[in-house]
Amino acid sequence: MITEIALLKIRFGQSEAFETAFAEAQKIISSMDGYQYHELQKCLEEVDKYLLIVRWQTLEDHTEGFRKSKEYQEWKKLLHHFYDPFPTVEHYRKVF
Repeated sequence: MITEIALLKIRFGQSEAFETAFAEAQKIISSMDGYQYHELQKCLEEVDKYLLIVRWQTLEDHTEGFRKSKEYQEWKKLLHHFYDPFPTVEHYRKVF
């Protein structure tokens, strides 16, 4: 299993609209092949900052299957305009 981590900084004052859009967008990602689990956490110290954690069966399920899908285009349309700056996405695998 692979864990995707994205630190999301949302444009000032757009958190409520982002959360509404994410509620819709999560239906997209959860329907994808290889998807296992996700959670969105809101930062307590910084306004408009979130941590997105997504578990995928394989790295390719995310980078090839999801990111190159027509569903990803809808994901982008719903969420990408909220980010400032655009997030760095990293992938991790369990060591222990």
